[in-house]
Amino acid sequence: MITTKQRAYLRSLANGIPAVVTVGKEGVTESVIGNINEALDAREIVKVSVLETSPVSSKEAIELVMNGIKGCEAVQVIGRKFVVYKRNLKEPKIILP
Repeated sequence: MITTKQRAYLRSLANGIPAVVTVGKEGVTESVIGNINEALDAREIVKVSVLETSPVSSKEAIELVMNGIKGCEAVQVIGRKFVVYKRNLKEPKIILP
């Protein structure tokens, strides 16, 4: 569980990164969760875009992603985008305050 200060720090980091994964018209599928998990292993913080044609909202999508990936934390949801964080235990790239 991350603290409020850590969440604010992660939000500031996420401000400058582009959306890496897109949730499309099929919603949050196993392949989408797999892509997010791979990106989290490489980057620790991932921004995801949810298309308007998606059957789920951003809030529903982030819940599904957090249930599908163990240790995944929600950072923020703004409009059609959301940000998730998962600490890489082997090679941490982000040092939380």
